[in-house]
Amino acid sequence: MARPRSCFEITARDPESRGRTGLLRTAHGVVRTPAFVPLATKATVKGLEPRDVRGLGYDMVLGNTFHLMTTPGSELVQEFGGLHEFMRWDGPIVTDSGGFQVFSMGHGTIADEVKGRSAQNGGAGRDGKTLKISEKGVAFRSYLNGSRQFLGPEDSMRVQAELHSDIALVFDECTPFHVTKTY
Repeated sequence: MARPRSCFEITARDPESRGRTGLLRTAHGVVRTPAFVPLATKATVKGLEPRDVRGLGYDMVLGNTFHLMTTPGSELVQEFGGLHEFMRWDGPIVTDSGGFQVFSMGHGTIADEVKGRSAQNGGAGRDGKTLKISEKGVAFRSYLNGSRQFLGPEDSMRVQAELHSDIALVFDECTPFHVTKTY
């Protein structure tokens, strides 16, 4: 039986720095690594057509799970055939988990956190906020309309599957720097 081809191939190594380059194979093409990946937060790289993104030499774009879940909704994107069809990008797409956006709703920007400002005390100036973080996920208020929302690991993976992501990231919690070691 033939051995399956690896989805990641190392093409060069630097023994001094331990750096490496490689090729990551996905269902929608090959990504040269290391890779700078432009952000397509809401299914578009702002100001560029997909052909322009490709023309600039990018192999992959990053879609934002939280924002796409919120608007236009992953179900609608799925009805269009996934992000590739929705945004007319035929290359690989990686989607984040949504964890950082949930973190930023509760803590504002990194600068807000370092300076001790939070969304609750007006530092971030956001309408949405984190209500509760638990082992099951995060309850929060929508920044769009204030409705109660929930995002957990299973939800994040479901949304990323509905988006037809080539590379889906696991749901993470961005731990604030000021919490105790026990937390």
